[in-house]
Amino acid sequence: MGIKKIYLEFSRLGEYLQSFSLLFARLLVAYGFYEPAMMKWQDMKSVAEWFGSMGIPFPTLNAYMAAGTEITGVVLLTLGLFVRIISIPMIIIMIVAIVTVHLHNGFSAGDNGFEIPLYYMAFLLIFLSHGAGKFSLDRLIFGEKN
Repeated sequence: MGIKKIYLEFSRLGEYLQSFSLLFARLLVAYGFYEPAMMKWQDMKSVAEWFGSMGIPFPTLNAYMAAGTEITGVVLLTLGLFVRIISIPMIIIMIVAIVTVHLHNGFSAGDNGFEIPLYYMAFLLIFLSHGAGKFSLDRLIFGEKN
């Protein structure tokens, strides 16, 4: 058996992992957003002040929008519902977080750099382009091409 045949067979078998991978990634990203979302909701006044100190316009409104998007994202990613749609505002949140909080610290997560938000953004781009996968309400409601 040639290397091409082996590789093609390995690729075919690997496709069985796609739905499990998407489910695992969705749950992982949802978990990653959960604590920051809850922290925002527990002290929205401080979050709004912090946003204002960074020059974010309408800091109170944007604090509520960020927290609302994050907690909605947690629920929708966990359920696998409207995953492509919720990925868009969550990507925007990651871009804003990178630009306003993390970029000046460099790449490394250990230095509060943009590494982790960049990884979240990469996962969200995967959800946007590939959907939620087989193990999702999107698949159940909207069919195979969700």
